[in-house]
Amino acid sequence: MKSMAIVVRDDAYDKILTPLAFAYLAAAEGTKVDMLFVNWAVKALTKEGAESLKVDGRHAEQDAWVRERVAKAGLPPDVYDIIKALKDTGNVNFYACSLAGAIFGVDDKNLVPEAEGIVGASWFLNEKAAKAEHYQYF
Repeated sequence: MKSMAIVVRDDAYDKILTPLAFAYLAAAEGTKVDMLFVNWAVKALTKEGAESLKVDGRHAEQDAWVRERVAKAGLPPDVYDIIKALKDTGNVNFYACSLAGAIFGVDDKNLVPEAEGIVGASWFLNEKAAKAEHYQYF
């Protein structure tokens, strides 16, 4: 596979791990991965937002345990460190949805430097998702 597009909408720590892991596995094989963060997930593209992510729902009490297991598996337990590691592969691009950014307070001032920028969802769908060999939505 040469290219993949991923849309991420959930910001729970345990739920955002899956699209990040899929992106890492694909990038490690040389696949170009473009990720659009929408809804609450856009906050993960800020340092403050990435640091604030917690395990959600019925497993919320196991947040520390999950982070320990993530570290034991060899991954950085902090989402921002995962984002930096993905960027370091040279194969992953991060985009913040402009509408989500406007709603949830993400702009050029607080966007992590690893992100390509803030884009419209239609642009991402037309320029990245439609042209990708594979598309995922989380």
